[in-house]
Amino acid sequence: MATQPTSPDAEERISVATQWQLMWWRFRKHTLAKVGAIVVILFYLVALMADFLAYSDPTFVEAQRSLLPPHGIQWTDNGHFAPFVYGLTGSRDPQTFKRVYVTDPNQKYPVRLFGKGFEWEIFGKKVDRHLIAVEGAKAEEVVFLLGTDQLGRDLWSRLMYATRTSLVIGLVGVTLSLFLGILLGGISGYYGGSIDTFIQRTIEVIRSIPTIPLWMGLGAALPREWNVRQVYFAITVIISLIGWTELARVVRGRFLSLRTEDYVTAAELAGCSQMRIIFRHMVPSFLSHIIAATTLAIPAMIISETSLSFLGLGLRPPAVSWGVLLQDAQNVQALAISPWMITPTIPVVVVILSLNFLGDGLRDAADPYG
Repeated sequence: MATQPTSPDAEERISVATQWQLMWWRFRKHTLAKVGAIVVILFYLVALMADFLAYSDPTFVEAQRSLLPPHGIQWTDNGHFAPFVYGLTGSRDPQTFKRVYVTDPNQKYPVRLFGKGFEWEIFGKKVDRHLIAVEGAKAEEVVFLLGTDQLGRDLWSRLMYATRTSLVIGLVGVTLSLFLGILLGGISGYYGGSIDTFIQRTIEVIRSIPTIPLWMGLGAALPREWNVRQVYFAITVIISLIGWTELARVVRGRFLSLRTEDYVTAAELAGCSQMRIIFRHMVPSFLSHIIAATTLAIPAMIISETSLSFLGLGLRPPAVSWGVLLQDAQNVQALAISPWMITPTIPVVVVILSLNFLGDGLRDAADPYG
């Protein structure tokens, strides 16, 4: 807990500070929360610039480079800084029938920053610039920072696009569930009566259904002929419709205790509308819990999408998400032969830990009794 400054200038500064300024001052003292915030921002920047960071077309298939191990960049050449990659030659091992790749020192391809590669669109315009590009060959044919999957697709580039999909689903899903939780929970607690009974019975029915079978049933109910965008939207809505119930219960309980407060009565007498009383006067009184619930719900949404896609009931190829990438890691034998296929678990763990740290810091910062 932060100690209050004792100097007169500091006391005067605190006395005139707004709620958001006080939250920011408290948040800056939480080291893990600041680290988590930086990591989360970096991941969302990766999601925003996925096309630029991916040097290879995520749909590019090359069966001759199936399950290729990571092939890194050489940073020096004859003692000078000159990034390049070696060419690869592959052959089939007659004993194990496994394809073996060997670097060819006679083939060197210079690596350049901000070079040209496959085309992608931004604001309706086609762009071919990427963070990493190769001279003398296509990047998808010679650069494999994280190896390739069973179809020879570059895992690094697919991971960039998967990060965008999974993080956006988590953000959009939490936004929808947050809106539903505050709105329905607020209406339930503010009005009471038959409306409260109906909303609470609905919540009990939803929460009584086991989560994973419910996800599996709703995911399997999606038409197989739907395109990627339709499935993407449907998965987001399904996760949101399941995730709003817990927040709605908490909001209802707080509204039941707040609706008899003097400031609520004063707002009613002043002629404020009921929606203004709910969102302007009552919701800010427990903002710390809402912030904590929101930041902790994002990793839950990400895990939900990853679990559905991992089980084959969520997003389906050609869509790319962390769960879709991890489908290739279901086979223990495949993992033993190609351990780099488990790489997508690393961003999942890092993002979830960072969001939890961020949520703890925001909850402490928004606590008016802190």
